[in-house]
Amino acid sequence: MLSKVAAVLNDQLAMFEFGVVCEVFGLDRTGDGLPGFDFRVCGVEPGKPLRSTTPGVSVTPDYGLDQLAHADLVAIPAFPIHVDHAYDPRVVEAVRAASAAGATVLTVCSGAFLAGAAGLLDGRKCTTHWRYVEQLATQFPAATVDPDVLFVDEGDLITSAGTAAGIDACLHLVRREIGSAAANGIARRMVVPPQRDGGQRQFIEQPVPTCTTAGLSGTLSWLTENLAEQHTVDELAARAGMSTRTFARRFAAETGTTPVKWLTTQRVLFAKGLLEGTDLPLDRVADRCGFGSGALLRHHFQRQVGIAPTEYRRRFGVRR
Repeated sequence: MLSKVAAVLNDQLAMFEFGVVCEVFGLDRTGDGLPGFDFRVCGVEPGKPLRSTTPGVSVTPDYGLDQLAHADLVAIPAFPIHVDHAYDPRVVEAVRAASAAGATVLTVCSGAFLAGAAGLLDGRKCTTHWRYVEQLATQFPAATVDPDVLFVDEGDLITSAGTAAGIDACLHLVRREIGSAAANGIARRMVVPPQRDGGQRQFIEQPVPTCTTAGLSGTLSWLTENLAEQHTVDELAARAGMSTRTFARRFAAETGTTPVKWLTTQRVLFAKGLLEGTDLPLDRVADRCGFGSGALLRHHFQRQVGIAPTEYRRRFGVRR
């Protein structure tokens, strides 16, 4: 169960990445029926301000590193990279011990380097901001660094790329541990997409998938409400008021993927919600999602999620 969250801070912390962790896990949204977290900001010296990379801004942790030992999740926001591994050994040891005790460790951007210093990347797949992937691979040769993805889920270790990819990783963890309803509710409050595929490439023309093209934005909203219907790219282009070629080009620029892949991903996400929250037979779930058959649903679900729909329902479905 994901209930106790400790954010561990270092000097010269990056405010946006820290803010992402606070936004997902630190705000009390229980009044909206969303889960509450015991969120604690931790540092080597409680009460001592830590500088941020934003001039004139500092953050004062209320708690010490001992809180990491009791955390279900240890979140490591971004901060400057130390080539010589010169991190405070007390922080490194606290992160290592928390992981050994069973905590999940989540890193945002360059936070992966601290996880590496704690030995958590050895023999694991991981990622970081595309600007730092070569350096991460050089410093930690026992790790397998993926330079293209938004985040990597290795079970008790989740590493994410720069800036907004941290939002995707945090929401993914909420979805994985608590369910789609919680992740979607938090995303709605944050006014962000509830999920981007972790395998989506990092560096695209418009890194944030919120569409700036009015016709395309309206088309995507309409699509999410009409997943059960069958769609062609030509029909979608006409709905957006564009030629097929222009529609495909702008779609890729805005979302980083093709219309067919995007639609498949949305259908799988919808299927996950139905598998979690209903007892509908698999063929009926496939119809509601637009796959048309249980076989096609199983094919795409297995490719994107990594397990069969029936196994996903067994793990995450509501017990009725």
